[in-house]
Amino acid sequence: MIPFYAQDHDYSAFNVLAVDDIPINLLLVQKMLARFNFTLRTASGGQQALDSVAECKPDLILLDLMMPNIDGFEVIKRLRENPETADIRIVILSALNSNEDVVKGFNAGANDFIMKPIIMEKLLSCVITQLQVVEKAKK
Repeated sequence: MIPFYAQDHDYSAFNVLAVDDIPINLLLVQKMLARFNFTLRTASGGQQALDSVAECKPDLILLDLMMPNIDGFEVIKRLRENPETADIRIVILSALNSNEDVVKGFNAGANDFIMKPIIMEKLLSCVITQLQVVEKAKK
């Protein structure tokens, strides 16, 4: 169900990057967000996410935390330290669900945190809310 405030909105100008090392999770996110016209790119790990951001800066990143080599916390840290990427909206999508993990995610610089398993309505509302923030900032 698309939030009522997003039903007639054009999101084609937005770029979203989904990052997860588990392919089925990326596919699930793609299917949940297929109804929007924004460009949705995927990355299968932290380094690939950083490379993708350097190539084409997204408006929003949907980021898993538990990934080999470079985890989501480190991705957020590196993005927030770089003036060119510090303003990217980041939503964590993670199976980590302790209060400490949530607080650590926000302290790292995440804008929101969604616990897995992902509930489609929550993801849709969160993505739309974050893109509205981006849209207001561009005006």
